[in-house]
Amino acid sequence: MFSAVAVLAATVVPATAVPPRSPGGDGPVVRTDHGLVRGVPHGSYTAYDGIPYAAPPTGSRRWRPPAPAAPWSGVRDATARAQRCVQMPAPGAATVAGSEDCLYLNVTAPTRKAASAPPQAGRKRPVLVWLHGGAFLGGSGNDFSAEHLAVRGDAVVVTVNYRLGVFGYFAHPGLGSAVPFGLADQQAALRWVKANAAQFGGDPRNVTLFGESAGALGICAHLTSPAAAGLFQRAVLQSGSCFMSFPRGALGPATPAYEPFAPQRDVETAGAEAARQLGCTAGDAGEVLACLRGTSTDRLATPLLMQSFNRPAYGNALLPTAPDEALRAGRFHRVPLVQGTNHDEMRMFVGLSLAAFPLRSEEDYRARLTDAFGGSAPAVEAQYPAAEHPTPALAWAAVLTDRSLACTTLAADRAIAAHAPGLPLYGYEFGDPAAPTPTGLPPNPDFPYGAAHGFELPYLFPSIPTERPLTEAQQALSGQMADYWTNFARTGTPNGPGSPAWSALRPASPYSGPVQSLAPGSGAIHPVDADTAHHCRFWDTLSR
Repeated sequence: MFSAVAVLAATVVPATAVPPRSPGGDGPVVRTDHGLVRGVPHGSYTAYDGIPYAAPPTGSRRWRPPAPAAPWSGVRDATARAQRCVQMPAPGAATVAGSEDCLYLNVTAPTRKAASAPPQAGRKRPVLVWLHGGAFLGGSGNDFSAEHLAVRGDAVVVTVNYRLGVFGYFAHPGLGSAVPFGLADQQAALRWVKANAAQFGGDPRNVTLFGESAGALGICAHLTSPAAAGLFQRAVLQSGSCFMSFPRGALGPATPAYEPFAPQRDVETAGAEAARQLGCTAGDAGEVLACLRGTSTDRLATPLLMQSFNRPAYGNALLPTAPDEALRAGRFHRVPLVQGTNHDEMRMFVGLSLAAFPLRSEEDYRARLTDAFGGSAPAVEAQYPAAEHPTPALAWAAVLTDRSLACTTLAADRAIAAHAPGLPLYGYEFGDPAAPTPTGLPPNPDFPYGAAHGFELPYLFPSIPTERPLTEAQQALSGQMADYWTNFARTGTPNGPGSPAWSALRPASPYSGPVQSLAPGSGAIHPVDADTAHHCRFWDTLSR
């Protein structure tokens, strides 16, 4: 399940996105709480790469919460990025990519104040901590070179690796109510930031957690996790709210519906079945776990096992309750928030699946609607007639975008505002219809991707490879987005000098106020009524 997203993790942001750093014996040295690290100077910024924030989760530490990293003597070279965490295997790959020894992070720190940043009167810089996407199956913090945000926004930026798939989200009755290990890794990284940000010029009391897709879902979990209290002061969720879900058939005909989080008992049941398939059944619970921990990385990192364990469990100390239920009940940390989506989110998923599951006619479209919505399919078709879209495939993508991401995010905004009406809350929609396609997506001449899932990432991280460079207008949008994100990290509002005004959401029951459209060109950054544009009144009525 969710194999389309696994393909995205392997294609849209390849491991070669960020070139390796050159060792520098004369680079600046910073003292962390575990020892000295030497970075690589790049003029306007310094990169400190491959810093361990936890002990390697290998051997007997597999499927345990992250433990503190061992201190070191002398100066550790932080001049090269560490290995990625073990990935969802690429189709046809002969070997597993990544390593279980992967709990490292990268720090990018400006070396001088940005001209565009407001005066700080000696205050330390805001800290932004990035959680990558990839369906909890793939991706890496290594893929995101953060100097654009760091230098333009005068901010310290940290990118994090965390355990994925069966290594990060496995559970078993013998483990008890084990926490989701990948989410526990993220919280360990935040504790490292709190302890060490000041040494890199950052303010440990002003940490903004931001992430996209599965990274945003991780933030949703931390917003509702008692264990995350005090670890961050603001958050930006890009294309992944606590209410996100996919209907049946979204990733291909007859594929099951997708909910991003799973009950603890269901994951434990799947873990017991995995142990049986791996031949680890003899003896007591301790012997079964010893057998599992002795199983090779290659035997665990199969498509079946990785995809069977990519949904963080709730019903444990880290996530006592399903995040969507916690949000509805008002059990979340009151921190300023930005939440947004892309105008054409699901075109990426549909585009990835068209070769295997063509969608050529109105009959094909109608069959998809029936698969997804059953008896409600005629009502959905009436809202989204195929004739009003260039192709049936684009009509289907519009249905999925609105149902799965656009309207669920706006509903999450309303739930937050209902319990915390004074909380600073900002919404956006990335809407560049000609955004460059990230390298690796299949070309579809009759199916433009538009502003699809993940297509905003090169505007924040220009190192991400795309099929063509940003135009001059798109580069201007990239700068404006960096300003908004770092202004928000600094002050709790994205607004700042030279920026088009971005109004906070004032969601009125049952529908939200306008969100900020982010698109290139004169006047293209402005408020838009996303509720109406995405038929959210219809979807709200349908879900009752």
